[in-house]
Amino acid sequence: MHLELDAAGRAALLATARESIASNLEARRPSWPPEAERLDYPCGAFVTLRERGSLRGCIGRMTSPAPLFETVRDMARAAAFEDPRFPRLEPEELGSIDIEITVLSPLRRIASASEIAVGRHGVLITKGPRSGVFLPQVATEQGWDRDRLLEELCRKAGLPAGSWRSPEAELQVFEGLAFGEEA
Repeated sequence: MHLELDAAGRAALLATARESIASNLEARRPSWPPEAERLDYPCGAFVTLRERGSLRGCIGRMTSPAPLFETVRDMARAAAFEDPRFPRLEPEELGSIDIEITVLSPLRRIASASEIAVGRHGVLITKGPRSGVFLPQVATEQGWDRDRLLEELCRKAGLPAGSWRSPEAELQVFEGLAFGEEA
């Protein structure tokens, strides 16, 4: 992946994500870090929230026409308040939330699952109207090999086991630059 962010860029994106959530919880006008505006190139990104180490929300866009800082701002708010797997974040939870951001490279279609490098590639499967995605770090965190990653991806997409082997299934990979707040 050719995308790189210096420490100031990472800090600005993390501050943007936290401010997006905090200003919403506190019903006040947000105050964005000025450094964030230099991150004005379009790029996909995911924002993951964890509370005491457990997933509390994760929403992202694979691609985005918006500037990176706007995508992070919007995905942080969505992860906190719109992830259907979790209740809306409450004000008393804000202090115990850790934020992780994953900035994505462009998607690349692959011809064979053997091209997937576990831990390096995130994977998107699409078959018919169904799709599912895992960020690059998920397989490593879960201790999955390539086959298990693909089976879990099928399950996440609501597809039958082994659907990734079907000629109608499209597999795409991407890389991610993940960084977060220190717990």
